Amino acid sequence: MKKVQFGTHMLEKEVEDWWSNTMQRFNEECMEVTWALFRDAFMENYFPEDVCGKKEVEFIELKQGNGTVAEYAARFQELIKYCSHYNTMNAERSKCLKFVNGPSHDIKKAIGYQRITRFS
Repeated sequence: MKKVQFGTHMLEKEVEDWWSNTMQRFNEECMEVTWALFRDAFMENYFPEDVCGKKEVEFIELKQGNGTVAEYAARFQELIKYCSHYNTMNAERSKCLKFVNGPSHDIKKAIGYQRITRFS
């Protein structure tokens, strides 16, 4: 238990240091910190481009397999954040098409007939 507490403390300190340095850079450049700016800086630091690329490929190849639809949906939600083109206001239809093509054939057939246009 003490190792977990120590490890957590070390990570908190690392993040505090990263955020302090990042804020200093933003302030020097007179940049207003928006959510998008924070997210981009965070992803750049903690999810390098090669990691994001691997996650994007994993998302593109995602299928239900032997899991449940709920497990597939959870994994879909977890991986889609690495695919920026699916996270825009205009990507709703594409997101639905991608989701419908992942489940097993029988489920895909039933879902496909519903013509889902809103991912939620």
